[in-house]
Amino acid sequence: MGDRRTTLVARGLEVRRPGTARTTTKIGAVSDTPVIRDASAADAEACAAIYAPYVRDTAISFESEPPSAEAVAGRIAAAQRAHAWLVLEDGGRVVGYAYGGPYKERDAYRWSCEVSVYLEPGRRRTGSGRALYDALLDRLAERGFRTVVAGIALPNEASVRLHRAMGFEPVGTWRRIGWKNGRWHDVTWVQRSIGEYDEQPAEPR
Repeated sequence: MGDRRTTLVARGLEVRRPGTARTTTKIGAVSDTPVIRDASAADAEACAAIYAPYVRDTAISFESEPPSAEAVAGRIAAAQRAHAWLVLEDGGRVVGYAYGGPYKERDAYRWSCEVSVYLEPGRRRTGSGRALYDALLDRLAERGFRTVVAGIALPNEASVRLHRAMGFEPVGTWRRIGWKNGRWHDVTWVQRSIGEYDEQPAEPR
């Protein structure tokens, strides 16, 4: 993972690579070090619980009803097949997640993907979002993707700051594109390069 792994370790986080074992501090005890790892179906309930308030109480998500744990398990499986879905586990509990998915379905877009990150309340400004994004973008780059994009429903200054800090650049805003919670919302789009734009790009894997 190069410099990204150094940064995450410096923040006191362990990044678990696919297929590696769960670490312990002593027999029968899970490590207290926060871990970023691949999600599985077993994480669906926790991810659904984290996501639900964003759907119910904010316009950060444009969904109108929180998805069930079963629905989230399906989303995790789909993301893992072609992109990535990572969770942040602290004290044996999932407290945040980030994932990538297709930007659009048409073939020419296949080297690009859309990314999102969600944290449970109280995790903002702790470095958790940046750490999840660091690990996610590293994983997507390894799979051969070149560009990542994110849509931010406004107002959401915390997300704007996070993406700016992560090196995303603003590329445009859709005006009054969504109606939720009694008002129209703009969505601003940001993007970042994570790979080389070679003339004969290898297929994402």
